[in-house]
Amino acid sequence: MRKALSALSIATVALAAAPALAQDGQLKIGMTFQEMNNPYFVSMKEALDEAAKSLGAEVVVTDAAHDVAKQISDVEDMLQQNIDILLLNPTDSAGVEAAVHAAKAQNVIVVAVDANASGPVDTFVGSKNKDAGYQSCKALAEALNGEGEVAILDGIPVVPILQRVEGCKEALGEHQGIKLVDTQNGRQDRSVALGVVENMIQSHPNLKGIFSVNDGGAMGALAAIQGSGQDIKLTSVDGAPEAVQAIAEGTAFVQTTAQFPRDQVRVGLAMALAQMWGARVVPKEVPIDVRPVTKENAADFSW
Repeated sequence: MRKALSALSIATVALAAAPALAQDGQLKIGMTFQEMNNPYFVSMKEALDEAAKSLGAEVVVTDAAHDVAKQISDVEDMLQQNIDILLLNPTDSAGVEAAVHAAKAQNVIVVAVDANASGPVDTFVGSKNKDAGYQSCKALAEALNGEGEVAILDGIPVVPILQRVEGCKEALGEHQGIKLVDTQNGRQDRSVALGVVENMIQSHPNLKGIFSVNDGGAMGALAAIQGSGQDIKLTSVDGAPEAVQAIAEGTAFVQTTAQFPRDQVRVGLAMALAQMWGARVVPKEVPIDVRPVTKENAADFSW
């Protein structure tokens, strides 16, 4: 009996067949991002542009700026431009369901990237976010020798962020000497996180550690920690260049669990192409591994 193709096999076949698709010049790819004011998504767009160029495809990219109404409107505009594939990075997993239904009504292949979306999505490609949160908070607890008060710098309520917090709490719960004393929303934004963490530090004079759900917020947290003059350890998720540099320099930022945004969009596009060409074994979900970055390996890491 023939075995079903793995996700990696499908991606390989799809990209290998790309020149044949390019000959008709009809492929149009739309991608809507939850935000573009973030190097994580900028690197994802760069990888998409590179892949589309190799396919001879046209790309339409929009920035929702964390506004779900705008994201739905952007998708509607893309559908009027007759896109074949929609790569959807939702700013609100439930809120974009109408956009997913609209795309499927026009027989557009929909692949959710980085965060899943409600509705009839064909495939979701995203990081193992619970693992990421777990690894980062395990590193935080170990940096504190299993003792001390810690806080979580939360973010917008999309599934990846919820999963990171879930994984973090699981890791912290394995250490009886660790006490979670505060959870506040930094909205994954450096300037917002700066003010939030300043308040955390003032409210909890014995605070010893902070986990941020992303590196953007973590950089604001790092500024607040440095401004306080206190010995507070910081961990996060993403693997952004400035976070990796801060870790390499030996700051209070001791670990980030890196995602691979370029790989997510490449695999997502490959899943869409496979389905477009009639593959019947395209997986509904493709989890992408994460990797810890510490002072020991930061110098050799990049997205």
